[in-house]
Amino acid sequence: MDRLDNTVRDYAWGSATAIPALLGRAATGEPQAELWMGAHPGAPSVIDRGDGPVPLDRVIAADPAAELGAAAVEQFGPTLPFLVKVLAAAVPLSIQAHPTRAEARAGHADEERRGIPVDAPHRNYRDDNHKPELICALSEFEGLCGFRTPADAADLMASLDVPGLDPLIDLLRNKPESEALSGALAEALALTDEQGRATVDAVARAVTAAAPSDPSGALAGYAFAAAEYPGDAGLVAALLLNYVRLQPGEALYLGAGLPHAYLRGTGVEIMANSDNVLRCGFTPKHVDVPELLKVVGFHGGSPEIMRPEPGADGERLYPVPIDEFRLSRYDLAEQPVVLPGDAPQILLCTGGTVELASGGQTLTLHRGESAFLPANGAATTLTGPGAAVFRSTVTLA
Repeated sequence: MDRLDNTVRDYAWGSATAIPALLGRAATGEPQAELWMGAHPGAPSVIDRGDGPVPLDRVIAADPAAELGAAAVEQFGPTLPFLVKVLAAAVPLSIQAHPTRAEARAGHADEERRGIPVDAPHRNYRDDNHKPELICALSEFEGLCGFRTPADAADLMASLDVPGLDPLIDLLRNKPESEALSGALAEALALTDEQGRATVDAVARAVTAAAPSDPSGALAGYAFAAAEYPGDAGLVAALLLNYVRLQPGEALYLGAGLPHAYLRGTGVEIMANSDNVLRCGFTPKHVDVPELLKVVGFHGGSPEIMRPEPGADGERLYPVPIDEFRLSRYDLAEQPVVLPGDAPQILLCTGGTVELASGGQTLTLHRGESAFLPANGAATTLTGPGAAVFRSTVTLA
C-alpha cells in the first residue's frame, strides 16, 4: 500500500476554500477545483517505495499484473480504469454530455483520420473510451441533471413570461418527446444573434427577479448561473434540465448521453479514464452543437438521486451499471474492516484518522489523505473509530 501525493487542479471555477479545508492547509485565495487521485496521464498521483517519487501511471506500466491484478488487466487492459477526484465548485461547470464507448471509438477514429491534433482546442474525442461518472456529495451540492419532461420544461419557461421563449414552448408542448427536446435544445443554443441575446438577457432578468421567492430551488440555481455567465445561451438550454440539490452522502450517476452540469458544492467524483466531453454552455471552451446532438439522449424525467446501499462489514455502496469503477464508503466503528486484495483500490479519508495494515506494514491516513492498494492478494485492515473512508475499486467479472 502506498500513500498518494496528489495534484490539485486550479481551474477557474474552483472553490478557494473547500479543498484546502479538506487537506488542512491554508487557503491561498486562488481557486482549487479538483484533487486528482489515480494514474491519469494528465496528472498522475505520485508514490514513493523507497527509491524516490514515481508517478503511479509509470509504476503500473512497469508491471500491470502486479499492480492491478491479472484479472483486472484481462478485463480492462494494463491501465487503472478509473480516476477519483475531490471536486469543489464555486462557479457552474459547463453543460455537457459524454459519448457511449461506440460513439467515442467512432469519433476518435474519425478525428485521427482527419489529422486533428489530440490537444487541439476543437478536438471532441481525445481518446476512444466512454466517460461515465458518479458524484457523491460531501457538502450540499447543486447541479443540473437530465432533461425535464417537455411539459415541465414548457411550464417553467412560460412562468418566466419572456416572449422570446414562445417558439421553444410551442415545440415542447406540441411535438413528441424526443423531437420536442432535441428541437428545443437546438433552438436554445442558436440564440446567439442580437435577437437571441436579448432573449437570453430577458431570461436572466426573469430568473433573477423570481429567485428570492425560491431561495433553495431551481430558479435560484438558474439565477446563480446567469450571474456567472451573462449572455450565455446555455442559460436557456439549462431550463430544459432538472435542477438537483444533493445532501451529503447522496449521489448522481451520469451515464452516456445524459446532459448535466455541476453548479456548486464539494463532492467525491469517480469516472472512467477518458477526456471525451461535448459541451453546450457555461464555458469558453469549444462547443460543437451538431456533435452534441448526436450523443445526447432525448428523453425526459426526474433524475434518480442515489443513496448508499448497505453491504457487508459496514460498507455502503453506490451501485452503478458499469464495471470500470465501484465507489463505496465506510464510517468506521470499533470493529475493524478487512478489505480483500484482489483488485486495485484507492482509499480516501474524508473524516477522522484511519490506520491501514497489510502484510506487516501500516499506514495512517488523516482527513484529505489517500492511498493506493495494489492487487497483490493481501488483505488490508482498516482501523479508526469515527473515520470516514471512501473506497474506489473495480467490479471484476
